[in-house]
Amino acid sequence: MDRSGAGPAADPLGRSRRSLSVAVVHLPAILAAEAGGQKRFEVGARTVGEALRELPVRNLVLDEAGQLRRLVNVYVDGVDVRGRGLLEEPLRDDSEVRIIGAVAGG
Repeated sequence: MDRSGAGPAADPLGRSRRSLSVAVVHLPAILAAEAGGQKRFEVGARTVGEALRELPVRNLVLDEAGQLRRLVNVYVDGVDVRGRGLLEEPLRDDSEVRIIGAVAGG
């Protein structure tokens, strides 16, 4: 609150005022190779989607519409988020996000 007694200004875009969490995102070796060999990233994000969009390999994880690619699985603190809120899943300050490539074929 400033000295005038007014509260914080409303966000003109309607975004949440919740502060960013610092989450750790772990990449599998194949994505790490595309990220210059780095397997672990600390990102400031409120949601899983925000965290994934911060990665240098976001185009390999998210499709052109910004949705998770079909053969990519994401786990937050060991829980598969695909059946939950997925990209809108909130993160805590100590969240660990793991990206796992699904195995397909026959």
